[in-house]
Amino acid sequence: MAYSLSRKEGWRRFVETTPRTRPETLTATALARLGGDVRADYDEARHDWHANFGTIATPQLTAVRDELELIVASNRQDADRVCGAAVIDGQPGLGKTTIANLFGRDFDRTARRRHGTVTEAGDERIPVFRVGLTSNTTLRTLNKMICEFYGHPGASRGSAAQLASYALDCVLQCGTRVGIIDDVHFIDQHSRDGLAVSNHLKWLANELPITFIYAGVGLAERRFFDEGLSGPSVALAQTARRWTRLAVDPFERGKHWRALLKAIEKQLVLAHTRPGQLTSLADYLFARTGGHIGSLMTLITRGCFKAIRTGDEQLSHDLLDSVRIDEASEKARHRLEAATRTSRTARQRAAS
Repeated sequence: MAYSLSRKEGWRRFVETTPRTRPETLTATALARLGGDVRADYDEARHDWHANFGTIATPQLTAVRDELELIVASNRQDADRVCGAAVIDGQPGLGKTTIANLFGRDFDRTARRRHGTVTEAGDERIPVFRVGLTSNTTLRTLNKMICEFYGHPGASRGSAAQLASYALDCVLQCGTRVGIIDDVHFIDQHSRDGLAVSNHLKWLANELPITFIYAGVGLAERRFFDEGLSGPSVALAQTARRWTRLAVDPFERGKHWRALLKAIEKQLVLAHTRPGQLTSLADYLFARTGGHIGSLMTLITRGCFKAIRTGDEQLSHDLLDSVRIDEASEKARHRLEAATRTSRTARQRAAS
């Protein structure tokens, strides 16, 4: 059943869901013996697995997670003091949302284990709330989204101020300690609504004894921390003083990239897969994806689906080359092909 992480029921399912069971890897001979329905069910299980086999602890994920643990654990200020916030910033497709969600999941599990599923007052304990902004988020819709996460009955009505009050009540009554707000790059601080949302985030940080974790694309390049100010006025920007920027960088071609591919290899459930199959394609895969893990995982997932459907049962160069992914990566592929043609032509001329 589909669910949304922007509702407490969906978030709870995400937090409580146990890891998937990895299907058995069958030999080509054993695979050929499977009957029609049994083979179809086995292939469906493999498709689900390849799309959801879990998150690999990349150096980027580990580094940001360590910083998040430090920030959240040290935010023990009394209610009259503002807790510092963390902001995960980087290019698209680097796993920023995944990092925030996984940290929130583990924090939620730990808090409920230590403190129970209900508060001292008998309310449902919700250690973490999570919402994602949109391109037309206003002050009222932000408050509404927080209320909707908790399932507040007044979320569908009320002014911005009333919804803000409801949101505060939800956070305080449910013992929430971490608030995840994704896609903050949608806030345009040069517009009236965007500036109001930005200021409201600071107000929430003033009023709530929680740590906010924000995630967004290219925030430093957008001068988001300057709050739309320029010149000497930049020094007045509170965001730059309150937010700790945690950068997520693309992979570089090298040992960490190869280690990632080796870890992915171990998760593949294909009859003809073998150790070193992906690492032997390290340079090609880097050129195809630019070191972006989101693009890489899309290529791997679609490649596995096609390998099963065609019967190839392996991720070869030719098969992966037949798989289209995101446009940015496809442009990189075209550049690679052009460079290859140029190099081939140069060699032919040198040989003639």
